[in-house]
Amino acid sequence: MTTAEIGLVIEEVGTVVGVADGIAWLQGLPSVPLGEVLRSADGSRAWVFQLDEHLAGCILLDQAEGLAAGTRMRRSGQRLTLNCADALRGRVIDPLGRALDGLPLPPMETQQPLEARSPAIIDRDPVTRPLYTGNTIIDTLLPIGRGQRELLIGDDGTGKSSLALDAVIHQRDQGVRCVLVLIGQRRAEVAETIHLLNAHKAMANTTIVVAEAGSLPGLQYLAPFAGCALAESWMYAGLDTLIVYDDLGKHAQAYRELSLLMRRPPGREAYPGDIFYLHSRLLERSTQLNVARGGGSMTALPITPTQLGEVASYIPTNLISITDGQVYLSTKLVTAGTYPAIDLGISVSRIGGKAQDRAIAGECKHLRLDYLQFLELELFLRFGTRLDDEMEARVRHGRLLQALFQQDRLEPRPIRYQMAWLVALNEGWLDGLGDTALQATLETLRRRAGEVDAPALDAPREQWVDVVHGWIGPQA
Repeated sequence: MTTAEIGLVIEEVGTVVGVADGIAWLQGLPSVPLGEVLRSADGSRAWVFQLDEHLAGCILLDQAEGLAAGTRMRRSGQRLTLNCADALRGRVIDPLGRALDGLPLPPMETQQPLEARSPAIIDRDPVTRPLYTGNTIIDTLLPIGRGQRELLIGDDGTGKSSLALDAVIHQRDQGVRCVLVLIGQRRAEVAETIHLLNAHKAMANTTIVVAEAGSLPGLQYLAPFAGCALAESWMYAGLDTLIVYDDLGKHAQAYRELSLLMRRPPGREAYPGDIFYLHSRLLERSTQLNVARGGGSMTALPITPTQLGEVASYIPTNLISITDGQVYLSTKLVTAGTYPAIDLGISVSRIGGKAQDRAIAGECKHLRLDYLQFLELELFLRFGTRLDDEMEARVRHGRLLQALFQQDRLEPRPIRYQMAWLVALNEGWLDGLGDTALQATLETLRRRAGEVDAPALDAPREQWVDVVHGWIGPQA
């Protein structure tokens, strides 16, 4: 026979005093902490976002039709978490982990907090392993390492999202799991992204977290943290992950909207004073863990737009100071028909060659300097300046590089192909070729580099020279 114990249970119950625009104000919760989830009897859920002297400001996660002033909400004692599992690969979810693709979600036991501290310094290793994006300019001149944070920045229409999609598509055979966070995009844009990933057989390796343009600002605010939580769960399991935030400009706007609704004092451009901390605490969670913590990594490609090429505006400068480099896409290059429209004069990777295979680094040692010098020489050519033979040779070499760097969207290039054309370039086998012959040669290199018997990337350079010479044929 069991004896039931009767005791006094004290519970805090808050009362809703106002509901509007996806937020709610509650009173009667004197000890509730930031970030706790509140629940009501009608199924509504709220997330504590701000604490005032007598009121708690909350973001509504689930809003029942009957939620109004006077509704009571109880503390759950729980933080906001995301259910994580391998089964989420190939799925489309919202920031709360609910399926958006019409398919049921499998049971998931692992839960990862949306808000978490970044790994400690002693838990990290230096970024030394390359993450190849399939983009010629980035993989040769702006190398990205696993665990790095590289910002994609530029005006609307310059190809930032396309560049990120190329990187996601290229990871399908690289053993890197991808998370794509879409913030504030129209439903048609989301559908187009899903279609492209399916068409290129990359969706099976990717999870898409969506907060559409018509969703509440609270969900748009939570979207990058949800994507980060999922990628983080795989990183702590010892896996390599890539996460794309498209884009953090809209995320900052959602945070500004929430802050103004919560009556926080506005600062520069009406953003709250902690806007820098918002993105720094998110991006600092991307890193390379050491072997003791599993050796996993999370590489971040945040995207932010500029207006009229103004890189020094508020949100872009914040993100530039947080990340490990930036890839700047120029409207002028787009107008000139150059794609990808990467401005090498402004773009930089602060990890650099430390995260690049020695073979690739050795072949493109002087490539960036040669190309930048060519761009300067082109300015003089506009005035009809006559050049000596040496300068003419540099111009011809620069125009050859310009043709080699041209790349259509959604056509990521494997790294062995990059090695093949670099060897051919440095051996002088591409000099003097016309446009038709050059494209035919590059197509041959692309096809042969993808074959099984192509040399490994770390094979001796002499072997690469012999093999590429055989591929190109008589013209070499």
